[in-house]
Amino acid sequence: MSKYTEITPDLLELVDLCKKNSIIDPELYAKYDVKRGLRDVSGKGVLTGLTEICEIISYTIVDNDYIPCEGKLYYRGVDVEELIDGFMKDERFGFEEATYLLLFGNLPTKNQLSDYSSLLEKYRELPTSFVRDIIMKAPSMDMMNTLARSVLTLYSFDEKADDISIENVLRQSLQLIAVFPLLSVYGYQAYNHYYLGKSLVIHPPKEGLSTAENILYMLRPNMKYSQLEAKILDIALVLHAEHGGGNNSTFTTHVVTSSGTDTYSSVAASLGSLKGPKHGGANIKVMQMFDNMKETINDWENEEEVSSYLSDLLNKKAFDKSGLIYGMGHAVYSISDPRANVLKQYVKSLSEEKGMLKEFKLYEMVERLAPEIIGRERKMYKGVSANVDFYSGLVYHMLDLPKELYTPIFAIARIAGWSAHRLEELINAGKIIRPAYKSVIRPRSYISLDERNEMK
Repeated sequence: MSKYTEITPDLLELVDLCKKNSIIDPELYAKYDVKRGLRDVSGKGVLTGLTEICEIISYTIVDNDYIPCEGKLYYRGVDVEELIDGFMKDERFGFEEATYLLLFGNLPTKNQLSDYSSLLEKYRELPTSFVRDIIMKAPSMDMMNTLARSVLTLYSFDEKADDISIENVLRQSLQLIAVFPLLSVYGYQAYNHYYLGKSLVIHPPKEGLSTAENILYMLRPNMKYSQLEAKILDIALVLHAEHGGGNNSTFTTHVVTSSGTDTYSSVAASLGSLKGPKHGGANIKVMQMFDNMKETINDWENEEEVSSYLSDLLNKKAFDKSGLIYGMGHAVYSISDPRANVLKQYVKSLSEEKGMLKEFKLYEMVERLAPEIIGRERKMYKGVSANVDFYSGLVYHMLDLPKELYTPIFAIARIAGWSAHRLEELINAGKIIRPAYKSVIRPRSYISLDERNEMK
């Protein structure tokens, strides 16, 4: 073990001291009416801002009561399900159209979409030797750290890095939307080569391909993919592109942008938020949970076995003993997550193409059984349903995408939403965001060093 990572007895002593003097009595949150996590007891978020970019519907108000309803998601007022139905009927890819809508507030005409896609294509390249000198040197074992480091390094290649005029930030945003697939895929290839000893494969993006197609084209050694694979990945990108100003990484975008900092620092901060297993890393936990489930139970079609396993999860007897059924429940949605509903429509087709229908049926069973078991064994203030992470991990698994890229793919999509919110924050020139924290420690007198030694 390196001396830099060793946990020494001296350090452990400081750890104990840190823990002992940092515990806050949970009852104080209720006493001072502090919304822990900026959410009330029902899970509804505390209002901290206004936005025109995205709206999430999870309840209706009847006689001042909040009644849960089927979840809906709107990008600039457009129902995401209708958006996806529109480009699927036309048999075209939709991520570029969705990013245009988020950034500029309107659905593009054919000419506008063509010009916009061409602009992204022009920006879809990295500075000379960037792959060799930045991505390939000191590769990280975590792709989100690789992505954040690459973004921060791009600052050094931008002559107007600190210019936060709208025209410059829009230019930077479009360039980042364009290069995120390259940074993610190349970062994984470096990891795959240096840590796993695999062949190093670097494919430049291909002109005329969509974002989803280029991800598969650059990632796979043979550059081959089916249209169904590319279309379902495209749908996943659209569904992950934005989710309101209150999600953790987008709120980070608003907070950091409000300080007046540069685009690269803002995006790197949001990447740090998205990396967390409670946010963008959740679909990996879903996959790991299902891997453990398939190893533990004998019959995937036996409801009693599956129910018993789910109960063990809740009672901290199975998997990571966290007491969670990953992929079930959401901070906002209760009855349904519209993103999960959309993904599920296409996952079955993909599972049939991949010969993985049995696995899909196991997911369906867990989706059906888990809310009943959670409702029976846990006190719930709202309903619980499958969230987008429940099926997105399965989609990526069936697309044969490495787990290391699950969260970066989320970032490839969400950079569009972050960019739209950063521009909205700058255009409206609000105050720096500074919420209050109440101190609950009692004042005490200073004690000299000699007196402290005598007391000890």
